[in-house]
Amino acid sequence: MSTEVRDNSQLGRFEAWLDDEFAGFADYEREEARVIYPHTEVRVGFEGRGVGGELATAAMVDAERRGLKVVATCPFIAGWLTKHPEYQHLEETTP
Repeated sequence: MSTEVRDNSQLGRFEAWLDDEFAGFADYEREEARVIYPHTEVRVGFEGRGVGGELATAAMVDAERRGLKVVATCPFIAGWLTKHPEYQHLEETTP
């Protein structure tokens, strides 16, 4: 099984597709110098397959590429960041 993550900018979210089935999404709100991740959701039946991690990775790679700081208000993304120090430099430290 392969996971593909797509940036659906019209809906403001990254979407995960697992073997051409919609598996989940991570909402975002891009601003001038930062991006806010308020909500991530993995569909029932796709939990435990790494879909959330794939979404989080794609979100961080995109933020880094765009030179944006990350505000993780989503508990999943915030928790994921604590386990991935390679992306912690992206976190916005001031409100």
